[in-house]
Amino acid sequence: MKHIVVLVLLVSSLAQAQQKEVRLYEGAAPGSETWNWQEKKNNKNAIKLMTVFNVVNPTLTVFPADPALANGTSVIICPGGGFHFLSIDNEGNDVATWLAKKGVTAFVLKYRTAHINTDDPFADMLAGMNGPRKAEWQTENEATIPLTIADGRAAIAYVRKHAAEYGVAPDRVGIVGFSVGGTVTASSAFNYTADTRPAFVAPIYPYMPASLQGNVDSDAPPMFIACASDDQLNLAPHSVELYSNYLAAKRPVELHMYTKGGHGFGMNRQNLPSDHWIERFADWLTQQGFMKANQ
Repeated sequence: MKHIVVLVLLVSSLAQAQQKEVRLYEGAAPGSETWNWQEKKNNKNAIKLMTVFNVVNPTLTVFPADPALANGTSVIICPGGGFHFLSIDNEGNDVATWLAKKGVTAFVLKYRTAHINTDDPFADMLAGMNGPRKAEWQTENEATIPLTIADGRAAIAYVRKHAAEYGVAPDRVGIVGFSVGGTVTASSAFNYTADTRPAFVAPIYPYMPASLQGNVDSDAPPMFIACASDDQLNLAPHSVELYSNYLAAKRPVELHMYTKGGHGFGMNRQNLPSDHWIERFADWLTQQGFMKANQ
């Protein structure tokens, strides 16, 4: 009997470890029908960062909420990566696991990324940002940005449409994202429809220049922002501008600007106050009514 119990627990554990991944679109993603390269995943880079790149078919990976704590809130998580890759663990799966344990059903979004020809997308990004290909790299980004934003909106609409299937409330679908995943996230707070309006948005050290921002509507979703003043990509002003625009429109907004933390801190531990941004996010979700106290 003891062996049977152990076997049942093992099978249950393995089942929980296998996350469900669903296609965001039926057929080819609109606007990139000719893309035919192969999606890849590895950590072959200087900092051993697990990355997914050459994403052609956007997907959502589902992390069900702890049944004992689930309250109907769900969140779409958008990893960053310079529009050329996705930091799939530090800014994706690790965030989803943390939130699921708190009763929030999480969906990690693999949105479309620009094509690269190497197996080291991190080095490709740095070379593109600082090397002789800078202009070409920027052009690739500009062509990809509308597609990534469209994927974020489609993800919100998908979760809302399938809310009953995942045991979540259609009016409690939020979105959080990091760096350029923050672009996807923050963009969902502008020019939304009834199907694509998120219940809340949380851009974390987002790339969100004024050119990508729009008017803050009177029913704009509440926003939580976190960033570090020493962001190496100088993105702190983007967060401040988002905050200021929301404040001017008298919409609910909270900004945490840490002195140190750099860019891309995500779920990394650096023994800094920025390590605890996700606890502050949970506090904010509780205050906004999307989580229960003491979860």
